[in-house]
Amino acid sequence: MSSLSTLTLEQEINPWEAQAARFDLAAQKLNLDEGVWKIMRYPSREIIVHIPVAMDNGKIEVFTGFRVQHSIARGPAKGGVRYAPDVTLDEVRALASWMTWKCAVVNIPFGGAKGGIICDPKKMSNSELERLTRRYTAELVE
Repeated sequence: MSSLSTLTLEQEINPWEAQAARFDLAAQKLNLDEGVWKIMRYPSREIIVHIPVAMDNGKIEVFTGFRVQHSIARGPAKGGVRYAPDVTLDEVRALASWMTWKCAVVNIPFGGAKGGIICDPKKMSNSELERLTRRYTAELVE
C-alpha cells in the first residue's frame, strides 16, 4: 500500500494515486478485510470513447471522453460529467471513487461514477456542447 507522505511538493499529484493512498490508509486503520479492500480499491468499469461532433463551422472534431463506474455495490452508480481541456482518466477515476464514498457516508443507495470529456467548453457554443453531450451519451449506451 502506498503512502501520501512519500509525495514531495515538487511532484505533480496524480488524483487517482492520491485517492488510492488515502483509501489504503483508511483500510489499514479500519482493519478492512483484504477481500473487501481488493474489491473496493479499483473501479469496476472504465470506458474510453472517441466522439465525433459536427461543429458550427461545418468541420468535424473528435473528442475523447471517459466514463468510470467505481462501484455499484450499494445501487446504481451516480455522477456527472466534467467538461475540461485538461481532464484525465486518472482524475475521473478519483472522482468516481470519491462519489462512492460520499454516497456511502450519507447512506444513500447509490454507487459512484464520473464522466469526463476533453474539450474547452468556454470555446464551444451551446449547440456544440449539446451535440457533444448527446453523442457522448449515445457512445456509452452502444
